[in-house]
Amino acid sequence: MKFFRSTLGYMFAGMIVMTVWGWLAGNYGMLGGFAGAILIIGPMWFMNHYVGLIQNDDDAAFVDMALGIAVTGVARDIFSFWLIGGSAAAGELFVDTLPTWGLVVLGGIIGGVSAALIEKDMAKKAQEDAYEKTAA
Repeated sequence: MKFFRSTLGYMFAGMIVMTVWGWLAGNYGMLGGFAGAILIIGPMWFMNHYVGLIQNDDDAAFVDMALGIAVTGVARDIFSFWLIGGSAAAGELFVDTLPTWGLVVLGGIIGGVSAALIEKDMAKKAQEDAYEKTAA
């Protein structure tokens, strides 16, 4: 059931972002983009993380709404092109997204490694501080 709840949370966030944010930014420019950030991401974060629709276990990799929004956006566009233009257009669209996905994965790896190194350094510093307190 947890997987189903998380899938719904990612789907709701992705569909609302992909449907409403572009419309707001297209019609109201930069102000619409900021309004979309506040009016969409805020409530979606509240629903998914604070209320708990998406649950991230402490011993598992953390997956945020951004991944769900990205997957929803790509899947929505591919299915739209598949229905309208056939499978060749959908395949081309998917291939066009691969460089972006590669950079996103690379960014995630860099972020994860950086977070691990920072956490390791903080633990080392805390251990040194604890040793200094007991030695004094």
